[in-house]
Amino acid sequence: MNKKPSFLSTPRGWLILGVVASLTYFLLVEHKQHLFIFLPYLIFLLCPLMHLFMHRGHKHGEHHHHDPGSDESKEEAYRRGLEQGRREAKHKPED
Repeated sequence: MNKKPSFLSTPRGWLILGVVASLTYFLLVEHKQHLFIFLPYLIFLLCPLMHLFMHRGHKHGEHHHHDPGSDESKEEAYRRGLEQGRREAKHKPED
């Protein structure tokens, strides 16, 4: 099975992670006062971003192909189970 490697396990991912880490460190050390002024706004901006990323786990991007034969086989299996249940109920001894 051919599985695509995670983005962070690629060299490009490590490079981007390093750049983001160094920029974050620079912002925290050099511009602490400026960052704290905008912190409430940054939190509010983070909410919609988190909302978008959290919905990726719900698999909304998958496309489901409808197989017309699958409905017929499910319906047939349901009918067979229903008939079998009725037969078993008729032959069940009364207590």
